[in-house]
Amino acid sequence: MRLSRLFAPTLREDPAEAEAPSHRLLLRAGFIRQVAAGIYTTLPLGLRIVRRIEAIVREEMDASGAQEIRMPITLPAEPWKATGRWQLYGDLLFRLTDRHGRELLLGPTQEEVVTPLVAGELPSYRDLPVNLYQIEWKYRDEFRPRYGLLRGREFLMKDAYSFDRDVENMRGSYQLMFDAYRRVFDRCGLRYVIVEADPGQIGGGVNHEFMARAEVGEDLFVECENGDYLADTEAATPRPPEPADRSDLAPLEVLDTPGTPTIEALASLLAIPEERTLKCILFEAGGATLAVLVPGDREVNEPKLERLFFPTPVRRFEDEDFARHGFVKGYVGPQGLAGDAVVLADHSVLGGKDWVTGANEADRHVSGANAGRDFRVDRFEDLARIREGDRCPVDGGVLRIGRSIVVGHIYQLGTKYSEPLEATFIDEDGGARPYEMGCYGIGISRIVAAAAEQHHDDAGLVWPKALAPFQAVVILANHDDERARTEAERIYEELRQLGVEALLDDREVRGGVKFADSDLIGYPVQVVVGKKGVATGTADLKLRSTGERSSAPLAQVAQAALDLLGAAP
Repeated sequence: MRLSRLFAPTLREDPAEAEAPSHRLLLRAGFIRQVAAGIYTTLPLGLRIVRRIEAIVREEMDASGAQEIRMPITLPAEPWKATGRWQLYGDLLFRLTDRHGRELLLGPTQEEVVTPLVAGELPSYRDLPVNLYQIEWKYRDEFRPRYGLLRGREFLMKDAYSFDRDVENMRGSYQLMFDAYRRVFDRCGLRYVIVEADPGQIGGGVNHEFMARAEVGEDLFVECENGDYLADTEAATPRPPEPADRSDLAPLEVLDTPGTPTIEALASLLAIPEERTLKCILFEAGGATLAVLVPGDREVNEPKLERLFFPTPVRRFEDEDFARHGFVKGYVGPQGLAGDAVVLADHSVLGGKDWVTGANEADRHVSGANAGRDFRVDRFEDLARIREGDRCPVDGGVLRIGRSIVVGHIYQLGTKYSEPLEATFIDEDGGARPYEMGCYGIGISRIVAAAAEQHHDDAGLVWPKALAPFQAVVILANHDDERARTEAERIYEELRQLGVEALLDDREVRGGVKFADSDLIGYPVQVVVGKKGVATGTADLKLRSTGERSSAPLAQVAQAALDLLGAAP
């Protein structure tokens, strides 16, 4: 492969639209080009990295016993309606209507396809277990695609689905995938953590995310200072506070609080800390009104609330909802709520008393509000958004928040899809039972971006050798020198014979441009063949990950490059 013939257009300047380092460098180094917001063409260098990741994933999936299939991306709406996800996904779905008026979608995930497939073809317990996977493009109509490949509208995924006869065997299949995922991300050279996670729109019970640490990552996780607790912020459960002493409760008192529809304004007017106030946030779920209580200095973790009512969609009240139900926006309190409203409180509410909260009248609040005496709580749940400094549920240590990129997510689904889709098998007693399922996703294109985020410096990308588009580049520093060209060609061919995937930079441009591009693209090993070196019988070598430079006699350069590659991460 010669760079003079390779479609690898590099850029000298940072693209204005690129915010994240991975986005900026993948564009500059000629790995991707944008077609539209969140949609990219993958160029030859980028595709080589994608293929390397695919190969690693396939090797580990096949070794775990999973079998590769290929499912369509254009899917019928009916199974999605049966599972409730047609409504739940909402505007995230790319929805289509064919010429016959049938509703379709572009698949963001494939549970509704693979479950009927297995039910139709593997009807007996003797056929189980089975794990089917594919590597295919997925689609989500993101409202704000950003960060290049990190949040796109089209992305490449490996998704696998296991089917077992009972919960115990399903957990065994899950563990196989858990172990396989660790091998995949280890081989890809990623620094990652494995955290308890929120199942989101996939649903199910036990699930784990594999999160690559990154400063620009949009996915947050918490870790205990003592190292014994890790969780996605949407699933993390802090240690609840000690219950407040309720032996001496203040009386309920109505306060005039004009112009205080926000917690900040209320706390300022009354000269009290925000944690003394009690928020009463209203939501709607399946026609029912939900009143969610959290201290005034906390926020509701809406994914946790959605999980409680999954698959019923949950949405926050809008202005017209307040008027329709007779509530005054900014002055809602839990006392006196009608019996058809479901009142949910975060566990942290138990740690306070004599709350200041809305009086359900414009420009009025109450003080001395207490659960049980002045308002009811139907259920206490973990509903507040976690924050830096909360206490670990394991040992009470301080929780810290870190940023990451989710590159893998695995789920114990149980019968969440097999039951609504009526996917059953015949057990040995002759009875029909729903499959116990697991679901396992790896973001192939996200790994490209995550690796770029973790492996770069001021000069460009520094790919791990397992992912690099080429393992070594032979740079012809003086393209007009015949002896140098002859030696560069020879070293390039010798590297190829040694099994090294090498690239020859034979372009008719200045040596400085070649050196800059080589650092930008991030080949693990650079071999520089120039006029001066050839005159003295040597060539220069550089290990990209450390910047270490060395030289070797021309006859030994290929072997020296191979040895240097062995030292590369």
